[in-house]
Amino acid sequence: MTVFERIYELVKTIPKGRVATYGQVALFAGNPRWARVVGYALHNNPSPETIPCHRVVNREGRVADAFVFGGGNAQRSLLEKEGIVFEADGRIDLKKYGI
Repeated sequence: MTVFERIYELVKTIPKGRVATYGQVALFAGNPRWARVVGYALHNNPSPETIPCHRVVNREGRVADAFVFGGGNAQRSLLEKEGIVFEADGRIDLKKYGI
């Protein structure tokens, strides 16, 4: 299994209404220093309908400005549809919604 395949399999396990950080996915994929690799893999997501890359946020609980599938507003909208509430400053409470 390639690194990207491991990342995709892990992202598939993030429950609806929850998020993980790039660093968490990297750690579970085998190397805590792979956060950028996780970002690259998700940017190249071959199956956005089955790999919910919108559930991965940065370490501050913020969505990606350059979310490849419609920009940061699209990512936020997808998360809000799953019941995630954003703070006034645009962050997600990782203690409440994190895995």
